[in-house]
Amino acid sequence: MRRSILERLEEGNVLGAEGYVFELERRGYLKAGPYVPEVVLDNPDALRELHKELLLAGADVMVAMTYYAYRDKLRVIGREGDVEKLNRKAIRIANEVAREGDALVAGDISNTWVYNPDDIEKTSRIVRKMYEEQVRLAHEEGVDFVIAETIEYVGEALIALEVIKKYNLPAMVTFGATYDRSKDGYDWIEGCKMLKENGADVVGFNCIRGPDTMLPLLKKLRKEVDGYIAAQPVPYHTTSRHKAFQFLRYKNRLAFPTELEPFLATRSEMADFASGAKKIGVNYIGICCGGAPHYVRAMAEALGRRPPASRYSPDMSRHGMLGNDPKLKNRHEKRFLKQWK
Repeated sequence: MRRSILERLEEGNVLGAEGYVFELERRGYLKAGPYVPEVVLDNPDALRELHKELLLAGADVMVAMTYYAYRDKLRVIGREGDVEKLNRKAIRIANEVAREGDALVAGDISNTWVYNPDDIEKTSRIVRKMYEEQVRLAHEEGVDFVIAETIEYVGEALIALEVIKKYNLPAMVTFGATYDRSKDGYDWIEGCKMLKENGADVVGFNCIRGPDTMLPLLKKLRKEVDGYIAAQPVPYHTTSRHKAFQFLRYKNRLAFPTELEPFLATRSEMADFASGAKKIGVNYIGICCGGAPHYVRAMAEALGRRPPASRYSPDMSRHGMLGNDPKLKNRHEKRFLKQWK
């Protein structure tokens, strides 16, 4: 029997791995812009392969690719009739791969772009119905817990939490801190406290901010909130001026979402984030949009692990020009390195 998410958090850090939508868009399996996970139905083997790569890299959780898989978003690409089929298929693929290792399966619900505090009664009903549909399907398909993520309204986050708890599932609820406060005016730490008071098992932040601009929030969160906290930043160099990656500029225009490559963090920087987050006391450590298996492997190793993919971790001692392994036959080539110094 698989240990639960809460049992694993009690034992030590849990390593998450997200960013499926960005990574599969880069691989050519879904469209930037709508970012709807149609790959689940159109190219399920591509999703299955990414899950496997993340499992081998050390991820403890296979997150079902159901982010933006709700009726209103699917309507954008004319596939609102595929909600149930897509959600069930995504969870089944995640379960299939998780059983190949010792990973958990998380259902996933996201910000809706529907919630509006100026029309709170009507939009809350719509949001609750959207979450209800997805969480019900996740429960029926047998997820271990549910992640509600990238939410920018505390009110919307509380609705997500209420729906998850209706099905007696552990809930991890994380905010996307695009601005200094939530869109409905709450301090982010205050919002996390409200979630904890209402039964959230894990609270924190995901996406939006890179390590440098997420870490200050995490330090405050750890000081002021008891219990398990989560951090899944994007692997981009956000700054004090541009705390969110949506606002980064390249060649005098917005880089988000298709010109972010100049801002990518290195694998060693994400490894440093993982070890730094552990030191702060973050319990669930992961990566979000822009993430890829090589980042996850580096983060796993920074947490003191050696996942299966570590067999292929870099070893410059065997590099033809940089290496010093005695088996190398071309050690005389090292004289050409002088021009690099």
